[in-house]
Amino acid sequence: MLNKLFGKFSRDMGIDLGTKNTLVYVKDKGIVINEPSVVAVNTKTDQILAVGEEARRMVGKTPSHIVAIRPLINGVISDFEVTERMLKHFIDKVHHEGAPFFTRPRVVIGIPLGVTEVERKAVEDATLHAGAREVFLIEEPMAAAIGARLPIQDASGNMIADIGGGTTEIAVISLGGIVSWRSLRVAGNELDQNIIQYAREHFNLLLGERTAEDLKMKIGGVTDEIDVLEAPMRGRDLLTGLPKEVIITTNHLMDAMTRSINLIIENIKTTIEATPPELVADIFSRGIYLTGGGALLRGFAHAVQLDTHIPVHVVDDPLTAVVRGTGIVLDDLDSLRNILVISTHETNTIG
Repeated sequence: MLNKLFGKFSRDMGIDLGTKNTLVYVKDKGIVINEPSVVAVNTKTDQILAVGEEARRMVGKTPSHIVAIRPLINGVISDFEVTERMLKHFIDKVHHEGAPFFTRPRVVIGIPLGVTEVERKAVEDATLHAGAREVFLIEEPMAAAIGARLPIQDASGNMIADIGGGTTEIAVISLGGIVSWRSLRVAGNELDQNIIQYAREHFNLLLGERTAEDLKMKIGGVTDEIDVLEAPMRGRDLLTGLPKEVIITTNHLMDAMTRSINLIIENIKTTIEATPPELVADIFSRGIYLTGGGALLRGFAHAVQLDTHIPVHVVDDPLTAVVRGTGIVLDDLDSLRNILVISTHETNTIG
């Protein structure tokens, strides 16, 4: 009875809870929120000052009593309370026109591969405490494959690599299940750190994370076959402590990121090596599909293709593939329930 009442006033949601960005899909409306996973907190009053884009603009610019927190590290919750408050903010934002007391949506939420039961439970509990009445978990590469409209239920191999902010998730999917996979904590954030370290070592320049990310997006690249671009890199001179600007090119960033990029490609190859030969034959004909922000790095798809000798495709709108997948599951929960991760509450009941 209560579920029917809550269902009447609530809008069911699919959430891609990313290290860098959180995206929210609402049933019958599409993607309504795409904001950074950042929360600004006043430590004196324990009050949340800003969430999302507004909080991101505060990173590195706050006084000592205001902290801009990223509550997720490498795809898992590092600060439970702040994650809960961030999710509550997004749930309330979706239901701002309704009656707050009756807003108890069902939520499908993506999680990285290989997370522990404790980490899974943290996601479930944070979402329930934030106001959901039911939580369904789905592995991110599975959600990305569904969002990319790959035929995951068929008896054929579908390979997907989701290069996000905190993790790179690589999986081969067949018959609605994951056959072989790799999850590594080398992704967009690690590439930003590579650029920061490179600037420190080669130019005695201290960069902020936002500056490094902006440079990566503007002029970053992976192979020698792309156009070489240049841009000013601004930061603090480590010798004088004063502002400094140097002009860098795509080749500089390529040098900075090459080790991490090679590690991602090696893991894609290792995943293929662990895949049954019949499915490898399917992958060879169908290709590898790339999703996530890393898929947009210039020349990355070409570099993967050169190393694997397999066609590589960047899916349409790779940044939203996971949340689109959660939305498709939300729209057809009954028939797609078998691909969901078993809830920790169900596991405890079975045990």
